Amino acid sequence: MATVTTQASAAVFRPSASKTRFLSGSSGKLGREVSFKPSTNSSYNSFKVEAKKGEWLPGLASPTYLNGSLAGDNGFDPLGLAEDPENLRWFVQAELVNGRWAMLGVAGMLLPEVFTSLGLLNVPKWYDAGKSEYFASSSTLFVIEFILFHYVEIRRWQDIKNPGSVNQDPIFKSYSLPPNEVGYPGGIFNPLNFAPTLEAKEKEIANGRLAMLAFLGFLVQHNVTGKGPFDNLLQHISDPWHNTIIQTFSY
Repeated sequence: MATVTTQASAAVFRPSASKTRFLSGSSGKLGREVSFKPSTNSSYNSFKVEAKKGEWLPGLASPTYLNGSLAGDNGFDPLGLAEDPENLRWFVQAELVNGRWAMLGVAGMLLPEVFTSLGLLNVPKWYDAGKSEYFASSSTLFVIEFILFHYVEIRRWQDIKNPGSVNQDPIFKSYSLPPNEVGYPGGIFNPLNFAPTLEAKEKEIANGRLAMLAFLGFLVQHNVTGKGPFDNLLQHISDPWHNTIIQTFSY
């Protein structure tokens, strides 16, 4: 909840009693509910504005199955994909994991490019990394990664279906995870011991969504310009008036 306090020497503020009609044609709340609390200070009038979590589009009511209890829930489901509770459980975990992978992926794409451009590293750009020689062929690495990821994803799916059922390590019996919420295992996966508060969850899911968009943008950017994001940034800075998205799509 965001809170803003504004004070004025002589101010009278009355919220409008009318309600917005938008898309649905029915009356509804604005995107954020606003309440005003007058101050008791007699020297000047003041009011506090408290913005509460609202719908993703002003005036458009949220679906009944999205009641704002989930982290990052702003009522956005125009296709009704999460109407089934079982699907909603899966989508919550799928978005969380994909957002985490996207944050790692974006950092892994951007930072080596930046450090190589600054002369601190000498590694291939992310779009040329697959052309490099490794300890095994690309097909062998693909098979190994497929098997490992398949094992991890199966255990994650089992934890979603039956929370806590995979907390015990199947090989090293002395290692186990604490009984935490699905998607937030804690233990070795939380070395800094961050508490999974609602605020922390909101921040993580917001950054994960941003990273997924950034990842898609990096792919499109390279497909259009043949360069990475940092090279494109340097190119734009060198001539801001001529190296823009308009000139890029005009070629």
